[in-house]
Amino acid sequence: MNLNMIGLKEEMRAELAAFPGKDVVLGRVALEHKHLYRVWTEEGELLCEVSGKLAFSAGGREDFPAVGDWVILSSRIEEGKGTIHGILPRFSKFSRKAAGQTAEEQIVAANIDTVFLVNSLNDDLNLRRIERYLLLAWESGANPVVILSKADLCEDVGAKVAEVEAVAIGVPIIPVSAEMNEGLDRLAPFLKPGKTVALLGSSGVGKSTLTNSLLGEKRQAVKEIREDDDKGRHTTTHRELILLPNGAVLIDTPGMRELQLWDSQDGLSGAFGDIEELAELCKFRDCRHTDEPGCAVQAAILRGDLPEDRLASYNKLQRELAYIERKADKRAQLEEKKHWKAIHKQMRNVKK
Repeated sequence: MNLNMIGLKEEMRAELAAFPGKDVVLGRVALEHKHLYRVWTEEGELLCEVSGKLAFSAGGREDFPAVGDWVILSSRIEEGKGTIHGILPRFSKFSRKAAGQTAEEQIVAANIDTVFLVNSLNDDLNLRRIERYLLLAWESGANPVVILSKADLCEDVGAKVAEVEAVAIGVPIIPVSAEMNEGLDRLAPFLKPGKTVALLGSSGVGKSTLTNSLLGEKRQAVKEIREDDDKGRHTTTHRELILLPNGAVLIDTPGMRELQLWDSQDGLSGAFGDIEELAELCKFRDCRHTDEPGCAVQAAILRGDLPEDRLASYNKLQRELAYIERKADKRAQLEEKKHWKAIHKQMRNVKK
C-alpha cells in the first residue's frame, strides 16, 4: 500500500528516522480488536500488538493506539504480524468520555481532516444532540460537516435545514439521500485523495448506507430503523478505516447511543459562538445570563434572536464539562500518587 495516498506526511517519515535502535516501519491503524490492531503498512496489512514498553508507559486508554493513528512498528512479514513500539503525534482526534464512572478519554478516531456528523431527517432529528456532536467536533481539531441523511423521507427538507442552521452556525449542512443517490456530489470536496473523513452519528441514521454508496458496493451491513420510535439498531460494530475508490480514507464508526463530553472548553466556543459573542456585550463580566441587569443574552432571547432552549443547552454542557474537569483532576492526583509510590518502592528495593 502507498502510505502517501492515505495521508502520510514527510515529517512522519522523519519521526521514523529518529526512532532509536530498531528495524522499524510506519503503518496506520485500520481496525482495533481487543488488545490487537490491524495495521496498514507498505509491506501489507499486519496484525499487531503493542510492545511491553509501550503498554507499561501508558497512563490511560488515550496512550494506546486508536483507529487512524500512525504508528511505528517492527514487522514479521512471514507471520503477517508486527509489534507497535510508538504512536506518532496526532494532529486531530475525536474523543469522548469513556463509559463508566471514571474520567477516562476514549479516542473514537485519530488524524482526521473532516468529521461528517450524520443525522437522519426523520422524527429522531435532535438539535440538542447535534450541538453536542459539534462541540466535540470543534474540539477534535477537524472540520465538522453536518450530513442530513434520508432526505427522500422528509416532506420539507428546507425547513429542517433552517432548524439545523440555527445551531450549526457557519458549518456546511448537506442533505443527502444515499438510496436515491441525491446530494452525494456535494461531499466530493471533502473526500480528496490523502484526506481522512470520520463518519459519526447515532444508530440507524444511515452511516453504513452512505459508506456503501461512496464505495460503490454493499460492503457494510445495513438495518432499517424501528418504525415505532425511529431509533436505530447497531449495524457497524467496530471502528474501521475504509479506502474509497478515489483514494480518500473513511473511518466508519458504530452508532453512539451515549455521547459524553471530554475536555471540550475550546469546542464550546466553536459550537456556541453566538452565545459567547452576546456575553461579551453583557454589563457584568461574570453575568450568569439569568436575571442580571444589562444581560445581552437575555435581551436576545426576548427579541426572539436566540432560542431559550439553546441557552439552556449551553448551560447544561458547561456544567457537564465542569464536572468532568473535577473528575479528571482527581484522577490525575491519584495517578501522581501511584507514580511516586512506585518510585519509592523501587528505591527501597535498591537499598536492600
